[in-house]
Amino acid sequence: MSKTGLNDFLVSPAETTRRRGPHDRIVMSSRVRLARNLKDGVFPGWAKKPERIRVFELIRPAVEDLPELKESFSESMDNLSTLDKQILVERHLISREHAAKSAGSGLVLNRDETLCVMINEEDHLRMQALRPGLQLRQAWQVIDHLDSELEQKLNFAFNNELGYLTACPTNLGTGIRVSAMLHLPGLVLAEQINPIIQSVNKLGLAVRGLYGEGTEALGNVFQVSNQMTLGESESTIVERLEKVLAQIIEHEENARASLLEKKAKVVYNHIGRAYGILANAHSISSKETMNLLSLLRLGVDMGLFPGVDRALADELFILTQPAHLQQQHSEKLSAEERDLLRADMLRERLKQVSRPTIKSGGTGDAGLDKAGKS
Repeated sequence: MSKTGLNDFLVSPAETTRRRGPHDRIVMSSRVRLARNLKDGVFPGWAKKPERIRVFELIRPAVEDLPELKESFSESMDNLSTLDKQILVERHLISREHAAKSAGSGLVLNRDETLCVMINEEDHLRMQALRPGLQLRQAWQVIDHLDSELEQKLNFAFNNELGYLTACPTNLGTGIRVSAMLHLPGLVLAEQINPIIQSVNKLGLAVRGLYGEGTEALGNVFQVSNQMTLGESESTIVERLEKVLAQIIEHEENARASLLEKKAKVVYNHIGRAYGILANAHSISSKETMNLLSLLRLGVDMGLFPGVDRALADELFILTQPAHLQQQHSEKLSAEERDLLRADMLRERLKQVSRPTIKSGGTGDAGLDKAGKS
């Protein structure tokens, strides 16, 4: 078990964003999460503090002993600073709800940040596997194996008719939540995103923003996940989501190609302005940064920034968020100070990035009157 602090344990954003996976131009990451509860424990939302601590002390060593979680970071939430918790949220390793927990809740995180177990979030156990790109099946296999190992050590609440019992009825049955984080600037710029979201919803899937339920799609990043966990096997749920994601990927690729063909100047205008602001601003908010970095990432994918790796945009996406920015400075920063320091960092990191190289021969001036729209 690692005794280092969280800051020393976490992999640098530069390293995590260089990891590659299938279709990672559009699918930023895949995640499979399982919800489990102990048969003889009160659900966390109803449990008093002594009961939560009892359950935590029962689960934590069982998780730490798993071969996949040797050399992991394991800590109670009350021993983590507010900044530590926020950094974990910004990296999508824990939920915002879990960040609000204290004594009796905790987490166990493996060395390469591909496995994270939240203890006493909404359920006693929320274990998740993460992979870069479109790797739902691989993430499912890893977490399924982890679940089987834990079931040898812990007595899970299970009903022959209903399956695994969970705090929220939407997780009842398999307790599985399969999701992918998608970068969809093409569909947003082409104004096709709403019909896509509606059709995905009709298929019984949820589309959420960057930090899950109730959050907005900052940086044109959307999370797509299953809604139902009852009445279908885990492999069926994974397969269904894979099929839908394949269609969304195709729609996004088509939207990008169509924009370049018919409205090239509009696209170049968006990307050129984004680069101009990011590389020259002296004060910039987190929200504006994410939305502009999304366009920079799109420009890299379209070959407008020769020699620039997409990982740069992804790394800045993490480093410019409030907690990661604060982490680099000992004194407490106000929002205004963060906006100044964020702009300083962006100007410094983008110094080596030349302005976008526009491909010659692209006519696509139709719809130029819409160039000012964002």
